[in-house]
Amino acid sequence: MPSANILHSQGILHSHGILPSQAIAGLVEAGAVRIEQPLATDQIQPASLDLRLGARAYRMRASFLPGPRSTVAERIADLALHEIDLTKGAVLETGCVYIVPLLESLKMPDGVLASTNPKSSTGRLDVFTRVITDHARAFDQVEAGYDGPLYAEIGPRTFPVLVRTGSRLSQIRFRRGEARIDDAALRELQRRMGLVSSPDPDIAGGVAVSVDLTGFGDGIIGYRAKRHTAVIDVDKRAACDLLDFWEPIPHRGKNDMILDPDEFYILASKEAVHVPPEFAAEMVPFDPLVGEFRVHYAGFFDPGFGYSPDGMEAARAVLEVRSREVPFIVEDGQIVGRLIYERMLERPQILYGAGLNSNYQGQALKLSKHFR
Repeated sequence: MPSANILHSQGILHSHGILPSQAIAGLVEAGAVRIEQPLATDQIQPASLDLRLGARAYRMRASFLPGPRSTVAERIADLALHEIDLTKGAVLETGCVYIVPLLESLKMPDGVLASTNPKSSTGRLDVFTRVITDHARAFDQVEAGYDGPLYAEIGPRTFPVLVRTGSRLSQIRFRRGEARIDDAALRELQRRMGLVSSPDPDIAGGVAVSVDLTGFGDGIIGYRAKRHTAVIDVDKRAACDLLDFWEPIPHRGKNDMILDPDEFYILASKEAVHVPPEFAAEMVPFDPLVGEFRVHYAGFFDPGFGYSPDGMEAARAVLEVRSREVPFIVEDGQIVGRLIYERMLERPQILYGAGLNSNYQGQALKLSKHFR
């Protein structure tokens, strides 16, 4: 099993934190991250690694967790309806559940954990994606010492999507020890660095993020997804006409809106978000006691998001919103999520937005990269 000394070979000496890009490269080089095909040039992000779909997908009867007695392959053998070849591309239909073995597998070092999350573009397409390991009791979590394959569970909710071998829908983040910053430290960071643009943010279990329903220059407060659209190729940028897939929601003088059940919306935060280079952030699930809706699928914010050497850039958090069982009124300035911040083991060699052709640096209300 690879040793945690892999990390020290990269010059990382802190005891707890998120592994930066250079340490992730070290894990790949040492065989702790095993790859079936060479890495793409931009696959390693400042604090995460993009995960790629393999050569085949399985249409499943239902979602599942394998549990301690089963491997994912064994559950696929029990529950798969049919196999799909992804080498030339295939459409994943809405309302269906698919399992796809990934091109990356793991032989985790002692003391290193990992978590996964959909990529930002995946969440903005309303594609429900999470990663499963053998013998897992929970989705999107990889235990220290895990030695085995990774699988993506994929469930398009609104748009059918075209994927192929090498498509990237998920990302993985590695951490050693407890990396999370407590509220007292968050308050001090807010005072010194301005984690969010609010002068007096609500900090309790993370930094509160609220929704902006006043409009963004063009008078648009958000977008609602259309039904029965064409297919979206997840690997093609600016290939889809926005109005074929989305209904813009104009500001009409009211600072609230009704979320219809089972509809998907793209909104944006009122606060600009700032992730300093020595930290990473994540949007945590919304408290269901405060409202009957969820605000995100994708939650990772890389070091450097909303950051410039001169201070904070205007980078909002985009909110992927879906109401639950009943219509729900959301109001301008209402808290819809919280950002938790975690320490990096070391500053990444490349920051988000700095030479990475990052899609969402400096964003306000922005759809995924697929729309023009």
